[in-house]
Amino acid sequence: MTEGTTSAVEAEAAASADENLVPRLEQEGDIAADYLEGLLDIADLDGDIDMDVEGDRALVSIVSDGNDRALQRLVGQDGEVLEALQELTRLAVHRETGERSRLMLDIAGFRARKRTELATLGAEAAQQVKSSGEQFKLRPMTPFERKVVHDAVAAAGLRSESEGEEPQRCVVVLPA
Repeated sequence: MTEGTTSAVEAEAAASADENLVPRLEQEGDIAADYLEGLLDIADLDGDIDMDVEGDRALVSIVSDGNDRALQRLVGQDGEVLEALQELTRLAVHRETGERSRLMLDIAGFRARKRTELATLGAEAAQQVKSSGEQFKLRPMTPFERKVVHDAVAAAGLRSESEGEEPQRCVVVLPA
């Protein structure tokens, strides 16, 4: 087989995988929505489930028409309960599909607000490093938080690395 043929075969396989990805992620979202609706019923909480696909992961959100305060109990302090619920939801999806899920759960817009704050933090840290020429170490963060900061630093044209062990793993922004 020639090199050109190998590339064509690989490209065809990648296109086929992309075609199968969205339906698989939509299925993950449906399974997660059923699981979360059951949880909301048990907890006697009102909330609507929104599903979307972004990139290579399913996004599931619990939103409320009015009183987000009740849903805040499902977020917990600094998102700790949300993180646990996300893992339980991923396990429910895994149980049904047999495949590992990278599903992202948001409740009452917590992650969306956090993403905005962290993107700002990453951009500010990058600016500080550009000005000082010295690396800058941020506070320990969850994997979700680190990913958002890494993306913001990259968008600002710098590099960053994660260092340390969980739960004390943090982002270090490096000079150019």
